[in-house]
Order: sequence, then C-alpha cells, then structure tokens
Amino acid sequence: MKLGYPVSWTQVTAITLLLIPVSWLYHIVVATRRALYRVGILRSVRLPVPVIVVGNISVGGTGKTPLVLWLVERLRDAGFTPGIVSRGYGASTPQARAVGVKDDAAQCGDEPVLLARRSGCAVWIGVDRVAAARALLAAHPQCDVIVSDDGLQHYHLARDAEVAIIDGSRRFGNRLLLPAGPLREPPSRLDTVDAVVIRSDNKPPDTSGGRPAPRFAMSIEAGMFHNLRHPQHAVGARYFDGQRVHAAAGIGNPEHFFNMLKGLGLTCTVHPFPDHHPYTQADLAFADSDAVVMTEKDAVKYEQFVTEATEKYWALGVTAKVEHGLASMLIERIKRTQRKP
Repeated sequence: MKLGYPVSWTQVTAITLLLIPVSWLYHIVVATRRALYRVGILRSVRLPVPVIVVGNISVGGTGKTPLVLWLVERLRDAGFTPGIVSRGYGASTPQARAVGVKDDAAQCGDEPVLLARRSGCAVWIGVDRVAAARALLAAHPQCDVIVSDDGLQHYHLARDAEVAIIDGSRRFGNRLLLPAGPLREPPSRLDTVDAVVIRSDNKPPDTSGGRPAPRFAMSIEAGMFHNLRHPQHAVGARYFDGQRVHAAAGIGNPEHFFNMLKGLGLTCTVHPFPDHHPYTQADLAFADSDAVVMTEKDAVKYEQFVTEATEKYWALGVTAKVEHGLASMLIERIKRTQRKP
C-alpha cells in the first residue's frame, strides 16, 4: 500500500490499519487546503507586526509551551515587546478574548493561563488567530511582534518565521496522519519551516541533516516545586524524601514528566491523564499520599480545589534550554521583515 510518504509498519496495529483510508483522505484535505493558500485562492492575512509561529506536526506532548516561554524571553531581551496568541484549547468561547493571570483555565484553556502567568506578555486566545492577534494589537499597541502558539496549520495567519518542534524520542510514531497516526501533516512539512527544534531530555538528539531547515536541540529542565496553596513556598526534590508521593500529569506525553521526577530522585505512584484533562477534586484526592506533585499545566486547573487546610499539592516548574543560534536567527529574520509605520 503506497500513501505517498514512508510508514513505520512495525508500529501499525489492526485498528490503525482499518483507519488508513480515513488517514489518506485526511492527507488529501490537508494537502489541498495548504495548496489553496499557496496559490492565493484562500488568503492569509498579514499583520502590521512580524509573526513567529511555534507549532508541531504531531499531536501534543512535544514541549511547545516551554519553547514559547523561552522565545518570548529572548525577544524581550533583544528589546522587543512580544504578545502571544493561542487557540485556547478547551476555552468556553471561540471568540477572541484576553487571558489574565487570574483567569479560570476552564474558561480560557490551561496553556494560555500558564503562558499569561509565566511570560509577562499580553496573551489573547481565539479560534481565529487573526482576530485574536488584531484584538491584542488594538489593546496593546506597544506590541511589536506576535508569537503564535500552536499555529503551524493555521494558514489564515500569515507568518514571517515558522518553528516546528518534534519529540526526539517518539519522533513521528507510525508516520501516519490522523486518525491512524499522530501526525497533523506529513514529515515533509518540516522541509518548509525555518527551524526544527528537537526535544530530548536524556541525551543530545541527532540534529544532523539540517537542510533545508536547520535543526536545534532542546531539553526541558526541572526547577523548583511550588505549593499550590502558597505559591511563594518553593522547595527542591529532597523535600519529598521519605514521603508518600503521588504524581499526576494530564499532558500529551505524561512519561516525560514521570521520567523527570525519577531523574530528580523521587519515587512516585504515577497517574497519567489525557491531555487537557478537566480535573475534578476527586481525581487527585489520594488518601495514602503525603504529597501530590503535578505539572504547571495541571496546576492551573486543579488549584481551585486546594483548600486552606490542604497544603500537600505541588507543581514542578520547568524551563526550556535551547541550543545556541535559534534566537539570533529568528530575531534577524523579524528585523528584516518589520513593517514600516
């Protein structure tokens, strides 16, 4: 069976085999839509400021949010005033709206709330990234560059630079498109972006073959654990020595988080949840636990259930460490494309 792109048949199950015809149809739709934008039948909208899109060609779990946070910090260091737009997965309304540090993740989505808290930037969400970005610029006219979080396939928003991130351990899975595989677009899409970031937390990834798009290595580094009830209270991993610790992760690849905890020396009972899981209080109410640790993305959703008398819930802060050269390349690119007033 030929699909026009190589398939890892060793990872194809009976169920995915049945879904391959649907995957093929999805591929046709994706390719047709992109071609319509390329020839101008469908039109992209260019904003008055440069746009950098950070996204991936696979579903979830690549480390995109830490990369966005890293990028806006580098832009700010270079003298820019960045703003962030996002789809706002799980938001209660598709309309463009601002996201504040105290907003409810159930209303705005977990990742946008986390971005607002960690970035210090104006963050707006909306199904239509163009509408969200225009609203952001109207509310914050000092903003001079937009970073679009997870907008690689949102071609309605014209972009000046594209950064695609991939998981160095999982790579492309069975290399099939949805729903038979994890891919939103075929791997050949990476040939058209400006940079490919390869996440690998345990060992340096293979960044060779960086043509036409250069490859950059990225790792996610653990910081401190912050108490959900008292966020100013931060501790290191040794704080949990001798405690009965449960760990929860509702992210695209929970094993990344659990392996990080193991690397810090924590012995935990692990509880993986689906990406963007809408937590209830009972989900993490473990009677046999002295401490419950989770990702920051989980914390913005679960903190509403943490009472004054419950101080055993903690979120692990993480930061991205990216190979030298990506920031300077992107900054030079947007300097060349800055619009004249």
